[in-house]
Amino acid sequence: MKDLLSRLKSMFGGGAEPAERPAAAPAAAGTRIDPSVGGPVGAAPDARVDTAANARASTPEPSAASGEMVLVNAYCTVGILPPMTFPHGDVARRDLSDPELAPHLEGFVGYISSRGDGQMTSTRYHLIRHVQRVQQHLSMQIPTTGLDAFADWALSANALVFLPDGDIRDPFGRVLMDAAGGPPDPEAIVPYPQDSWERKARTEAQLATRGLRVPAHLPPLPGEAETRLRSPDEVLGRVSALCAVAFRAKTVYSDDPIAVGELFSRLPHGSDRLTPVEAAFMAAATPDQDTAVELSWRFECVPVLEWALGLREDLPFPDGLVDAPLALLEMSPEQMAELPPKVQLRPTSEILDALDLHYRAHWLMRQSRVDNAPPPQGLVPGIVAERHYAFNWLVRFEDAEWDQVDTPT
Repeated sequence: MKDLLSRLKSMFGGGAEPAERPAAAPAAAGTRIDPSVGGPVGAAPDARVDTAANARASTPEPSAASGEMVLVNAYCTVGILPPMTFPHGDVARRDLSDPELAPHLEGFVGYISSRGDGQMTSTRYHLIRHVQRVQQHLSMQIPTTGLDAFADWALSANALVFLPDGDIRDPFGRVLMDAAGGPPDPEAIVPYPQDSWERKARTEAQLATRGLRVPAHLPPLPGEAETRLRSPDEVLGRVSALCAVAFRAKTVYSDDPIAVGELFSRLPHGSDRLTPVEAAFMAAATPDQDTAVELSWRFECVPVLEWALGLREDLPFPDGLVDAPLALLEMSPEQMAELPPKVQLRPTSEILDALDLHYRAHWLMRQSRVDNAPPPQGLVPGIVAERHYAFNWLVRFEDAEWDQVDTPT
């Protein structure tokens, strides 16, 4: 943040607050934030001030000699913060357990959307996506002489930085969005964890070996430190419900469709995990044909969730319909009854590798439609789309429930 230091000194040269703060700026440390405008409305509860060892014990209070103080708001996407070894004052912190974090982040998204001409640029889009993934919001005073050390911490915390001038900056202090609508720093980058960049590079190389090339401008996806997977029990219930629904959808128009009761006698872990759409379909005496077709494609989600639970050894490349038997349907009632305490999810890194592959493959499918071209050779559109859907649910993309999952590319 060395380029930022001279600007901050001009702002705080006399030690005074700036003449005017942006109306939508987050509040100072130790204050509560009104999400509609972002301004302070009162004192925060004592619990908001983070005095944990990782935040304060190794770092003394900055003195006046340390440099002029600047208010910094950090919007971090990681679930566990790195140690705060840079000089700082009291820290006001919100995490996902704080009910005020979500409305505040909605207000911050509104602030981002309203800057400049409001046109949806790539930077604005990815800033919004970052804010939607924030798990920790910190507000603190930092001496200007400690900004370089703060930048190193912000990079590790995968943080966007909001300063009193109203600009939104990357961890190195480069302007991503100018409060007054000016151009961003051409070198500024919306932050992603290092493992996300490495995963993106591996996927691009893997696709290239099959003659499938994706543009370098496609961003990384969230990394391991940002990811909150569904629980094994939740995934088992979802995949069991999917099996039942998709199987009924495929057979409902046959002369001898399988009864719902029989399906759930084979798949007992899914009987109470139906979504509203699925429950309506299963209860209908004559299900809607279009709904049946759509739900029958959900069979392609089942291998993803079985693989994530370790119930199948591998997940083939999405170049053909899965012809291997579904693991759940091959189990005896005794094996099925023993599943809940046994199932565990694969390592997060493996799940994210597979998600990254299907995200970029899905972009190729959609781009071929934009270009009025045939689908890329070696990819089956329906399989790619359904798997992407399942992976986004698994990693809690936008915290959406199953019927509302989105798969933007």
